[in-house]
Amino acid sequence: MDNLKQTAADSDGNFSFEYKLKDTNKKSLRLEVEKNFDNKTKKSKTIYVKPSDSFIAAESSSVAASTSQSTVKESQSSQATAESSEKASTPVEYTSALIKATSYAKMMHMSKQGIYEQLTSSAGEGFSADAAQYAIDHVKADWNANALAKAKNYQEQMAMSPAAIQDQLTSSAGEKFTPEEAQYAINNLNK
Repeated sequence: MDNLKQTAADSDGNFSFEYKLKDTNKKSLRLEVEKNFDNKTKKSKTIYVKPSDSFIAAESSSVAASTSQSTVKESQSSQATAESSEKASTPVEYTSALIKATSYAKMMHMSKQGIYEQLTSSAGEGFSADAAQYAIDHVKADWNANALAKAKNYQEQMAMSPAAIQDQLTSSAGEKFTPEEAQYAINNLNK
């Protein structure tokens, strides 16, 4: 996107991309899509992004909250300082990897191993192994629910059998869910 960063899509063509806006103005971005198997096939589109009203409201309340923190009691202030210090000691790369991992888990319903590989891949996010492991250790995700979402997608979009779906979910060339997560998905597929 605007030659800033690349990200890979999953087998369904889904991808996510985080772009941090610096103000509330609309910004145009050029999105270029390229098929892996055919470097000649490229398409681009200009899109416009701006912060949502809820984001602007959250930012405003965040500023108000940080202003009111100066009036807190000493004990509360020292506790907030300790928490802030812990966050400050987390490397930026680790925090960025966690944000990406959360996005992949929530938006694309990826497996833990799939996210780790996407985070560390030079064709993906390019994070260090340590940053990716930090993200995996701290991401809040329901891996069973992600496996089920992928299974339902395979059933609805590709009319795959439960056995084929289970193979795809656990395959090292596929979704990389654990056998237990895949079994949960198959058991709950038609519920």
